[in-house]
Amino acid sequence: MSFRSFIAKRHLISKKGAGFITVISVISIAGITIGVAALIVVLSVFNGFNGLVTSILIGFDPHIRIQRTERTAQQDLDRVSRMLRADPQVAGIGAFVSGKAMIVSRSQSKVVFIRGLEPGSIDKITGVENDIVLGKINFRDTAARDMMIGMTLADRLGVVSGDSVMMISPAGSQRALLGFGTPIVRSYRVAAIYESNNKDYDALYGYMALSSAQELFQEGNAIQGYEVRLKDINDSDGMKKKIGEAFPSAFQVMTWYDLHKDLYSVMKIERWMAYVILCLIIGVATFNLLGSLTMSVIEKTRDIGILKTMGATNRDIISIFRYEGLLVGIIGTTAGSILGLLICYAQIQFHLFALDPTVYIIPAIPVEIRPADFVSVAAAALALSYGATLYPARRAAALLPAEAIRWE
Repeated sequence: MSFRSFIAKRHLISKKGAGFITVISVISIAGITIGVAALIVVLSVFNGFNGLVTSILIGFDPHIRIQRTERTAQQDLDRVSRMLRADPQVAGIGAFVSGKAMIVSRSQSKVVFIRGLEPGSIDKITGVENDIVLGKINFRDTAARDMMIGMTLADRLGVVSGDSVMMISPAGSQRALLGFGTPIVRSYRVAAIYESNNKDYDALYGYMALSSAQELFQEGNAIQGYEVRLKDINDSDGMKKKIGEAFPSAFQVMTWYDLHKDLYSVMKIERWMAYVILCLIIGVATFNLLGSLTMSVIEKTRDIGILKTMGATNRDIISIFRYEGLLVGIIGTTAGSILGLLICYAQIQFHLFALDPTVYIIPAIPVEIRPADFVSVAAAALALSYGATLYPARRAAALLPAEAIRWE
């Protein structure tokens, strides 16, 4: 231990100097502790909600969606299919056809998104079959015009499993408006009803076999693209880049993040705003630290003069006060990190902040602990603590030894 850190430690914990300045230092430590703990808890809650939203969305959406464009040729679809099926990172791949259509029951009508899925790959691409609560659907039965809708949509339409509905496709609308044909209207049986944790999906999405969707939207035997599920969702961006390099302009490639980019952008902004605002709590605590160090310079003027006459340089004096401020920051950051970790652990284990399960889809506020949050919070706290030492340290170094010794 150098004499500079030794003196800084003695100034901070000396019983002889346990006065007003020491009380302010304790308040500074307490403020940093509370700020760090609050910031860790809030970021962990944001992580929990982010993970919850992602798990819900990924339950229905693929990791990567490859959609054809006007420049896409059939050979491009065949090549990308062969490339992905041979890739060891790919867990499943399936063709799809999607579009908007109007669903009409005996009492209501509503515009919904219809997705036609390839029967042989549904269980590998999406977990939609796992959320069925009423009825049963066999996507492999291409002769049956069966479809599956969400519980919210079924409630609005007033239908149950086994009822029939009419689907009006926009594929023939232009010809119908010009008087050259009639709209495409097909009758389908609601074979199953699903209920997910996403009310938007339950109210807006319907699923059917790929061949049924091709007939409804007049696609013939064509497909609109492929949906891909990877063994590791973190490889999504790399796979998107790989497809983009192999087919520069043939496809529109979207990852699970791109499919809900607006939602994730809002969540990211909220997270950063919470980080900045709660850093102000730590900032207020460091203002107390700045005040205590400044008053310490005034109180220790004679001691500073004696140190300089004994050979201490201006750099040594600056280092002493910087060490003292950083020591306050380290103590507060360590205590706050431990406190925040304990609160997060208690919430995970004991559900301190519970939610009404009849209203919410989760029993308690979700929490996810990430080591990166502890690093970023500690870095912010120590940086603010270090910044609070700059003025008092320079003021102490600027004292002249002769005037400092004559101070009393």
